[in-house]
Amino acid sequence: MSISSVETAGKTIVPVGQMVKKNQGWHRFKHYYLGPIIAFIVFITLWEIIPSMLGLKHYIFPKPSDVYKAAIEDWSILTAAIQITVVESLIGFAVSAVIGILLSVLLASSKIMERSIYPYAIILQTIPVVAVAPIVVIWFGAGYKSIVVISFLIGFFPIISNTLMGLNSVDKNMDELFTLYNASKWKKMLKLRIPAAMPYIMAGLKISCTLSIVGAIVGEYVAGIGGGKGGLGYAITVAAIQVKTPFLFACGIAAAILGIGFYLIVSIFAKWVLGSWHESAMKVEK
Repeated sequence: MSISSVETAGKTIVPVGQMVKKNQGWHRFKHYYLGPIIAFIVFITLWEIIPSMLGLKHYIFPKPSDVYKAAIEDWSILTAAIQITVVESLIGFAVSAVIGILLSVLLASSKIMERSIYPYAIILQTIPVVAVAPIVVIWFGAGYKSIVVISFLIGFFPIISNTLMGLNSVDKNMDELFTLYNASKWKKMLKLRIPAAMPYIMAGLKISCTLSIVGAIVGEYVAGIGGGKGGLGYAITVAAIQVKTPFLFACGIAAAILGIGFYLIVSIFAKWVLGSWHESAMKVEK
């Protein structure tokens, strides 16, 4: 008969399995989280102390307490701006993901099309967004549509680049095996090339999801406000004009948190897609 614990001389002996599990939890916390937490505390402490020691005014370089106070005072404005930027970023990211993956599959199916069209995708990426944005505004008008298009343009290239790389990096032996069994070009694409390219596609999505937020904020700078209300880019512009530096910092931090949130969500999705078969998502703790 097994027992979960034994009481000896008034003391409870903790089971070995429970002690090992507790030690593993502490080891994981110490290995992954303790360092970043300590670094964050040190950073915030120095940020709070140094401006006070140098006598810097809050409108020149605000302390974390000033940023927090400004965020609380204008919380309704900040949350409304975050919601608008999230919607614009999500739409831009979704469009860039769908079009980027579909276009990559189309280009990978024909070397002639890839050599003909892909260089123009590279050229589009090398053109500064600030130069393209006024043209987008002329075509789509100032506001929501232009912001989404600019977000799409910034997030588009990482997806098409990574997806094409994955589709063209299929194991040669597997490709020859499919050819041996007379698999058609599209059957080979669906059954072999796309599954093999999934890690590359996920990597492209991770890059694109953060860039979509950058694109939405840049779009709000150039294309005005989205849907009659201002997103984070618009809020940052207004805060800069009014010299509300603490609130400007709060908007910037909110944008960074959004980027981290988007990245974590896509990472969870990638782990769900790849977790059962690909090495990058099947790491075992040693």
